[in-house]
Amino acid sequence: MDAGDPAGDAAGEPAAGDTAGDPAGGECVPMGRDPLLFLQTLQTLWSTQELGQLREEAQRGFAALEDPLAALLDMLDSSRGWRGKGPSLEAWVTRDLKRCLQAQLCPGPARGSPGLKQLQARAVKLLAESPPGLIEPLVSIFQLQDADRSPLLAQVHRLHQEGKFKEAIVLGAKLRLQADLDVEKMCLPLLLQDKADLVERYVDGFPDLQRRLLALMDSWCQPGFDIRVVARRYPQTTLRLERLSPRALGRQVLRLLEQHGLDPDLCPNVITQQRLAALRYLCYKRLVERSVSRESWAEHVQGLVGQDQWLQEQLLQLLTSHDNTALVAQCALDLLLPEERLPASVAAELRQLRIQERTAEAPPEDGKDDHYQLPIPREHLHFLASWEDLARHQEELLQPGQVVGMDLEWRPSFGAGGRPRASLMQVAVEGRVFLLDLPRLSSPAGGQAAQAFFRLVSRLLADPSITKLGYGLAGDLRSLGASCPALAQAEKQLRGSVDLLQVHRQMRAADRPAPGVDGAAGPRGLSLLVQQVLGKPLDKVQQLSNWDRRPLCEGQLVYAAADVYCLLEVYWALCREPARFHLSGDLARSLRRGERAGPGELPPLQKASTSPQQVPAGEDAAPEVPARAFRVVCDSMLQGLARRLRCLGIDVLVLATGEDHRRAAEVARQEGRVILTSGLPYHKLRAQVGAGRCLSVDCSLKARQQATAVIRHFNVRVTHSDIFSRCQACNCHQYLKVSKDVMKQLVWLSGHPEGPSGTGDEAAQIEDERETGSAPEEAPGGCTYEPSCRWLEEEDLQSRVPATLGDGTRLQLSGVPAGVLRRPGLRHFYCCTGCGKVFWEGSHLGRVAENFREVLEGVPGSREPSRAPSPASSPS
Repeated sequence: MDAGDPAGDAAGEPAAGDTAGDPAGGECVPMGRDPLLFLQTLQTLWSTQELGQLREEAQRGFAALEDPLAALLDMLDSSRGWRGKGPSLEAWVTRDLKRCLQAQLCPGPARGSPGLKQLQARAVKLLAESPPGLIEPLVSIFQLQDADRSPLLAQVHRLHQEGKFKEAIVLGAKLRLQADLDVEKMCLPLLLQDKADLVERYVDGFPDLQRRLLALMDSWCQPGFDIRVVARRYPQTTLRLERLSPRALGRQVLRLLEQHGLDPDLCPNVITQQRLAALRYLCYKRLVERSVSRESWAEHVQGLVGQDQWLQEQLLQLLTSHDNTALVAQCALDLLLPEERLPASVAAELRQLRIQERTAEAPPEDGKDDHYQLPIPREHLHFLASWEDLARHQEELLQPGQVVGMDLEWRPSFGAGGRPRASLMQVAVEGRVFLLDLPRLSSPAGGQAAQAFFRLVSRLLADPSITKLGYGLAGDLRSLGASCPALAQAEKQLRGSVDLLQVHRQMRAADRPAPGVDGAAGPRGLSLLVQQVLGKPLDKVQQLSNWDRRPLCEGQLVYAAADVYCLLEVYWALCREPARFHLSGDLARSLRRGERAGPGELPPLQKASTSPQQVPAGEDAAPEVPARAFRVVCDSMLQGLARRLRCLGIDVLVLATGEDHRRAAEVARQEGRVILTSGLPYHKLRAQVGAGRCLSVDCSLKARQQATAVIRHFNVRVTHSDIFSRCQACNCHQYLKVSKDVMKQLVWLSGHPEGPSGTGDEAAQIEDERETGSAPEEAPGGCTYEPSCRWLEEEDLQSRVPATLGDGTRLQLSGVPAGVLRRPGLRHFYCCTGCGKVFWEGSHLGRVAENFREVLEGVPGSREPSRAPSPASSPS
């Protein structure tokens, strides 16, 4: 039932010949003879909210009407109340008639009859004025999908010409007219308005239209394409071009390619850009991190570039931009690049390499002492590739009460879509590592090896007495299920597990990094955890190797074993010294008692405490800084962190995409800001601004966890009154208060009398939920939003149409949903004077206060929550 529908299910089926009295007082008139009297009778019940009687009278009246369809058209022609997007009696009557016709409670015309054609012609004229929620009932009642298509197409074209692009595409989809309409014409303006969800539903079920849509989106990703050229065709439309970057479009295209199972050749620009991104990543891993082997690097690069001349040129530019001539020459030698295409210095070095038959790399054994080493003998590493192998070691793998490490390896796909097919499963127990050959053990699906493998893994996962360790364990199990359909439910079978990724996030969110670890960029993920706990990082040089190749080389075997055995050693170290890593001591006690986590739970290791009271205050503790006095500058990769910090009242500047990091140091010095960075130039930036003025942010953490870590690191005091004291979008801290009545006037004058969405239409409901969030609620502690700002005055407006402030800032009124303007109890709105974004009070304060409860309640001087301001929900 649509929102605002005041009636429930029918209580029963009354007699068809009943009459209704005139609500004004008078003799009874048979409702079947006067549809307008019928509507008047229902109007009385609608206004008094007599829900049960309303449904009964509607059913009785429809059964008595000589021609219910003609009567409905008479009702709609005589009233204008249904033309808006809010609930109306006429719209309710239309939906109820559809229900009665489907239940055969009242007569309907025969399909294809002359009378129906006349009614269809009248109904088509009403479609253009109908809100989205009324289109589907009218189409069903009057069988418009079978009607003459010419007038239907004319209505769609008219809506499109009037700039009602959303209405046109919804109507076209409801009438199933997609094959007769130009997909580019219909979809292009919706894509420019960031309404890709509507576009996807429009082409759903039409493979040819899906291909044409993807070709259009792919054309926008070609090098040098300027989306603003296309946007000029729609000067009167509010567009969201910032969301149409080639990178964002590329992600959408790849998702749709996989979703619809279409040929990637449809999208050459996106595929080429994807390969270029993979090339950049590989060159970074090889030339900067040096964390991938020569053999693996050359194999991946050659597979990506192939015979594509443009990619070959891009590869040469990537190589020659690096200043290590010897390493570049080695890469050129591995790729068999011709000398004439290389810079003179690189070509000379390449000739020397060929003549002397030497490499630019150190021997593999060098640097071993710098990384974690597998602590068990090589003969305790077992490669299992048959059911006999599994049977031989099954008892060791399923020993009750033990701790088991689990990991997967797969050949890198570089974003080719979907989860990659796993090649190797590693299982470690104390003193032993087992490498399971997944391609041979999982096929054929019904073979003896596959059945034995499925039974063993299922028993291992489901046994709650065996503690399973992993790093991102849920993702590994999903990949295992995608590779082995018999284990599709592996994640649900899991009992008694510890995901060290979650533990690591809690450690990283603590006030200070783990002992002896610098915050600079370096090892990441599991390698960083191993360094923090065991003192040395993992050697990841084989991580990107070809794990589908058989036999695996010795380096791959040792790497795979170390990658899983380190989980056991990390876990044991955390159990021995939980306090050293700010973790709960319950972990060690629970192991001694033999307790295990139940379904969906984790042992107490996950319940690590990160409260500041656990960290002893030393002489180097940072002085307390009020949130509104704390000022930072972030690089462009920390947009999410910037929004969270602004949400807490912190002044945050963000570098533009592509802006040099040296700009951060310049701004920090000039404005007294702290630098937050996620990139490599941490040491350079720290040297330019001094100690304590630069922090490397852990990108493996979520934005909220990053914000918590920053607040604790710099001892920032955040109170409830700081929340939403600053605009998350533009960082401005000045608002103007606007009454609801004035906001309604401004929205109506702007040409958006009903806001961006209404009730009844599925697409509109989805859009409204995305923009406004949940219903309003009171924040913890009874907080309401009362910022120190003045009311919007007439002189503050440069113009009312469009609503523009004196400094030229245009109010973003299109983002105010109709439901918010009608919301009871909502008294006023707030407009950011910097960007024009409109805010209103809702549930967002409660969510933010809960998300940051520890830093709000745990900092000195803020034990008790005060009545603090908070702009609640707003379009985001």
